[in-house]
Amino acid sequence: MVEVIVPELGESIREGTILRWLKQQGDEVQEGEILLELETDKVNLEIIAEVTGVLQGVHQQAGDTVAVGEVLANIETADGQVRTATDDHKPAPDAGARTGSRIEPVQTPSESHPPAAAKSDAPHTTEDRPLRPTPSMRRMARSAERDPDRQPDVPTASAAASAPEKSTGAPAAASAPSEPQQSPATPADGHKNSAAMEQGRIDEKSVRLSRRRLTIARRLVEAQHTAAMLTTFNEVDMTAILDIRKRRRDRFREEHGIGLGFMSFFTKAVVSALRSFPALNAEIRGEDMILKQHYDIGIAVSTDKGLVVPVLREADRLSFAAIEGEIARLAQRARDDSLTLAELQGGTFTITNGGVFGSLLSTPILNAPQVGILGMHKIQERPIAVNGQVLIHPMMYLALSYDHRIVDGSEAVRFLVRVKELAEDPESLLLEG
Repeated sequence: MVEVIVPELGESIREGTILRWLKQQGDEVQEGEILLELETDKVNLEIIAEVTGVLQGVHQQAGDTVAVGEVLANIETADGQVRTATDDHKPAPDAGARTGSRIEPVQTPSESHPPAAAKSDAPHTTEDRPLRPTPSMRRMARSAERDPDRQPDVPTASAAASAPEKSTGAPAAASAPSEPQQSPATPADGHKNSAAMEQGRIDEKSVRLSRRRLTIARRLVEAQHTAAMLTTFNEVDMTAILDIRKRRRDRFREEHGIGLGFMSFFTKAVVSALRSFPALNAEIRGEDMILKQHYDIGIAVSTDKGLVVPVLREADRLSFAAIEGEIARLAQRARDDSLTLAELQGGTFTITNGGVFGSLLSTPILNAPQVGILGMHKIQERPIAVNGQVLIHPMMYLALSYDHRIVDGSEAVRFLVRVKELAEDPESLLLEG
């Protein structure tokens, strides 16, 4: 028997949620076959069978939250070999390789948070391992707090919050005969009606948030609570960029096999501006400001499961065609839900384009620990004054959110003006290389 456990997922990832089992109890499995898919805070991962045998003892089901090192199932092997997570050695970073599962693909995250460890005062088993509440234990605890007639996906907190109402409802029921009754509902019916009222209207639906959506929400709130975030705005005349794209679009596609979009222009402009204003390409670590001499630009991509920000590595060394190609590749991998941890970590500055959805103006939120993010918006024709004449030009609002702890307002304004100037004179981007 070989235990299938949750392998090490990365230094900052200590648990995940089972999306689905691809093999069921009693199925024969071959070494290298995918057993189940696991959703973590950042990416979805596949757990692979380490040995050939029969899947037995499936302990957790789809939707359960499982921690690193937790046993998911067992694989009975033909030779009867027995291996568990505690055989011969204590759990180690390569525990996934010594048990009946491994993780695909293996990633090395750059975040510095330590893995979960047992506290010295935590209860231990005879093998000196911390006792963790299993998903079945958590389900039993939730069931004890819920009414048996309620739906299983109603949060426990709702049941707990409604408990006083139930306890105070008993005396009212005792005095009911002195009041006119609207319907001959039995106590059981009244109980069900009360449960239905607690769950909400019948035309409302409760949808459990995914782990990724919860993580996005938590980090956005943390960014607002941690950074002294301010936003400055400007607008850019897109006439020159649109003219270049119109004249060069077909030839660019023929030569490079990809379209010439807006992101390559703004990526080049941002990198140039970051060279002039390095504080926006930095981060705060403790009491130090870490100034970075590399330009790894995060590109926000919207997917069905939420916003992700894959990183365009060494953007300062890429041509227009290379930038467009890499952005297209990362965006497709994001929508296919196949991004790796390495593709999501280590960005120094972020660009987000709400204009693709029609946004005219918005305030982007910092992607911590970065201290700057540029928001692009919808191109809209507007009347502007040019050399004393009112002309109609394609205009775009730009928004720069920044961390005022290390970026002064004047510095942020000048950075955005620099991006505007470069976008309005795109030939200068070519001269800068």
